[in-house]
Amino acid sequence: MKSLLRNTLINSLSLFILAQIVPGLTVHGGFITYIVGGFALSLLFLIVKPVLNLISLPLNLVTLGLFSFLTNAIIFYLLTVFVTGISITSFTFSGFSFSGFIAPKIFFNTFFAFIIVALLQSVIVNFLSWLIKK
Repeated sequence: MKSLLRNTLINSLSLFILAQIVPGLTVHGGFITYIVGGFALSLLFLIVKPVLNLISLPLNLVTLGLFSFLTNAIIFYLLTVFVTGISITSFTFSGFSFSGFIAPKIFFNTFFAFIIVALLQSVIVNFLSWLIKK
């Protein structure tokens, strides 16, 4: 019970941070939607992710684990289906320049928006979990 509550809070906070970073992720409904989304995301990672990992085990072995980002994207798609206040749409990254390093303007369609959100969410959740364990 304690781990489910902790995962719900971490996932809710990661959804909030993602909504601030990624322009394609929109959350309508405020605080309650973040909590419900975090709880739904925790349940999806607890129940659906092991089944998806088992089904995609051959592809995961061939791609040396890179296919797991696609399973996370599928989980985020299911999240947008179950929690109607959360939506992920296509967006345009405006680009930036820093010390001679230039990242150009890039358009991400909806499929790659799910992949980017899944990638950033895993980074944020791992960082928040690392902060809590210290």
